[in-house]
Amino acid sequence: MRPLQLDFGKEHRPARPLPASGYSFIDSLRVMSMSCRAKPRADLFEACALLHVSRSASQAAHMEALMRCLDEALGKAARLHAPGTAEMTFDESWLVQLGRAMSRGDDASISFLLRSRVRAEHRRLIRFLLTRVVESFSLV
Repeated sequence: MRPLQLDFGKEHRPARPLPASGYSFIDSLRVMSMSCRAKPRADLFEACALLHVSRSASQAAHMEALMRCLDEALGKAARLHAPGTAEMTFDESWLVQLGRAMSRGDDASISFLLRSRVRAEHRRLIRFLLTRVVESFSLV
C-alpha cells in the first residue's frame, strides 16, 4: 500500500471546465490586481462606505476596492496569476466559485464559501463588492 501524498505546492485546477465568462471574470480580477499593486491597501469598511454613498460607482470601482481589500478579508495575501494563465490558484478558484454561486443565487454555497475563507467581520462587505462585480459577467 502506498502512503498518501499531499502536494500543497501544485496549482489548483477547477473540477469542471469553466465557461469562457469564468476565465473573463478571473482575468478581469487579475488585471485589476496588477494595477492595484502599487496602490496602498485600503480599509475594507472605508472603501465600502465610499462606494455605498456613491450609488453610481462603476463596476471597475467595486472591483478595485475588492482587490485592494481582499488580503485584509482573507487574513493573508491572495495569490493570483498573470492574466491569460490557464491554471488557477486556490484563491482564484475560490473567487470563481463564489462568483458562480452569486450568479445562480445559491445562498447556501455563498455562505459556505465566505465562511470558509473570510473573517466574520468582513463577509458582508466582500459579498457586497463581489455581487456588484459579478453583475456584468454570466458565470452560470
